[in-house]
Amino acid sequence: MCETCGTQFAASDAPPAACPICEDERQYIGYNGQRWTTLDELRSGRRTELREVEPGLTGIGVEPSFAIGQRALLVQTPEGNLLWDCISLIDAPAVEAVRARGGVRAIAISHPHYYGSMVEWARAFDAPIFIHAADAPHIMRPDPVVRLWEGETLDLFGGLRLLRLGGHFAGGQVAHWPAGAEGRGALLTGDIINVVQDRRYVSFMYSYPNLIPLPAREVRRIADAVAPYAFDRIYGAWWERVVDHDGKAAVARSVARYIAALE
Repeated sequence: MCETCGTQFAASDAPPAACPICEDERQYIGYNGQRWTTLDELRSGRRTELREVEPGLTGIGVEPSFAIGQRALLVQTPEGNLLWDCISLIDAPAVEAVRARGGVRAIAISHPHYYGSMVEWARAFDAPIFIHAADAPHIMRPDPVVRLWEGETLDLFGGLRLLRLGGHFAGGQVAHWPAGAEGRGALLTGDIINVVQDRRYVSFMYSYPNLIPLPAREVRRIADAVAPYAFDRIYGAWWERVVDHDGKAAVARSVARYIAALE
């Protein structure tokens, strides 16, 4: 497991020579160089933390924080639960708590920086992982549980739909949850649409740590792709990164501000 991005690699006799995800210009090698750990080592010093975010939505994080520090989201529907995005740690308390909430019917991940220990999570619940085919080269632990999909949208269950937005990664996807925000609709975005510190706004980047922006045409295309969907709330990748209300307007004003800055 890479200590910088938190991605788990396939089993091997020795650590890989490098982490291709971190060597990509969208990420970075840590200040202390390429460093590796294992799931067992992670379990010895960290624990999972679950918090109810809103009715039917539970956040799952790692304490103390590890790698990029994102938290996953468990979306509960009458037809089964979706684990949105993933973390590097999976432990017995988390598995027990998720099973008590109905388990996991499927997993979907916004982009490669949040693959974490996705195969471990999938095997724990006998659940498939839905990743857009455009991001297949970034899968560091291939497994039959991974299901690549193509196109621009994929319907799951319970009204959930994946939208391929691209931008940060070619296969970058978000999840539309129409029952979220008390029925007003929510978008689960990772940082494909990134909820920024001023939570009235979102932003869009090719690389966040290296500050490489997206071109205006890409930002307009992303805005057009989410325009047909009703959503009042936007859940980003971290606990506090939430546009609590007026999410659709937040995207519109953020797109206008972003393009004006580029121009």
